Amino acid sequence: MAVYKPAYRDKETGEVKQTAIWWYRFNFAGRRIRESSKSTRKTIAVEAEKKRHKELEARYNDIEDRRDERIRTVAEVADGFLADYQVRNPHSATFAKYALGHLKRLIGRFLVVDITGEVVMTYQTDRLKEKASPKSVNEEVGFLLRILGEQGDFLRAKLRRSRSLKLTTGPRISRAFTPTEKTALLEAARKRRSPSIYPALMLALHAGMRDAEIRELQWARLDLHKAVVTIGEAKTEAGEGRTIPLNEEVLAALVAHSKWYLDKFGETRPQWFVFPAGRPQPTDPTRPPTSFKTAWTAVRNDAGAAGRWHDNRHTWITDLAESGEASDETIRDLAGHVSKQMLKHYSHIRMQAKRWAVDSLVRTKTTGVTGTENVAGATGAVQDKTSTISVEPGKEMAKVEPVN
Repeated sequence: MAVYKPAYRDKETGEVKQTAIWWYRFNFAGRRIRESSKSTRKTIAVEAEKKRHKELEARYNDIEDRRDERIRTVAEVADGFLADYQVRNPHSATFAKYALGHLKRLIGRFLVVDITGEVVMTYQTDRLKEKASPKSVNEEVGFLLRILGEQGDFLRAKLRRSRSLKLTTGPRISRAFTPTEKTALLEAARKRRSPSIYPALMLALHAGMRDAEIRELQWARLDLHKAVVTIGEAKTEAGEGRTIPLNEEVLAALVAHSKWYLDKFGETRPQWFVFPAGRPQPTDPTRPPTSFKTAWTAVRNDAGAAGRWHDNRHTWITDLAESGEASDETIRDLAGHVSKQMLKHYSHIRMQAKRWAVDSLVRTKTTGVTGTENVAGATGAVQDKTSTISVEPGKEMAKVEPVN
């Protein structure tokens, strides 16, 4: 145990000088502890060293079966966590590496025993100053609490009580494309040089498949004769192994893609990927593409539409919900969701459909149609003995004219 003033070389004169601040250093549990007392007084530094040593001893003995882990740094624990995470969750390993990278950069030098609620809140503030989105910061803190294990559980409860666990996020940016936008997107995709973007977009808009599910789709899971696609590994447990029927439009796109595939590679092996890797043109059917981002950006710009690739899935679920032909249970089964909350998150019932629904109450009252009778279609006319009413979704009711 010792206190000292570190030496440094003056950049201007080249002289070796001592800092005004006292530091202390000592060995603890096989590790070298070297920290600043933040004081210019030696007596304060000596007391700070003793206090720090006692503090480490107290925290070290807090949870007996995790002593070795609690004296490790956050960076060391994060590296061990990531190695295991990449094996167990290969599809989301890229984001985990990104999130843990920020944790290591800002608090990686901290010992696990030193991570407190105040440290977590300081990390949140530092990341916000770097212009990170609140959603990203929340996910990074989530990873931090996971790698801390039992200590993370304690901190999570403490931060939740003080309402400091999660930063407030802005309004949800997900959206559903309008029918006009969908048509424009598909036309733009059809015109691109990429042979994959159009059938891939069809699977997103007509089968609701996620990006990774489309990119990693193999021929063994695509049955063009039965018009069914079977999902392999998915983001959620409920999504794995689900089967999705293919309507005639997406089926036609996939049949055309299979013909191109046969001309290009001569065959379709079960383990080969439906969308091969390679830029600017696909060349390797044994590997999936890393992303549709470049082609999607071009398609979106050509179509004049604003939105993410994942919004295609939002659009599909919204269309199913608005159709009135699919129950919530059917939609959850097709989409791979298990909760009503997730269905509500994805379904964006458009104002036009909402207006048509509430206007139906007026149509029923005016025409005398009962709940068991059919109301005329959106563009049709409803007649009774005294009037004719023409209604279109999203528009005001037409003027009532007497019937001759």
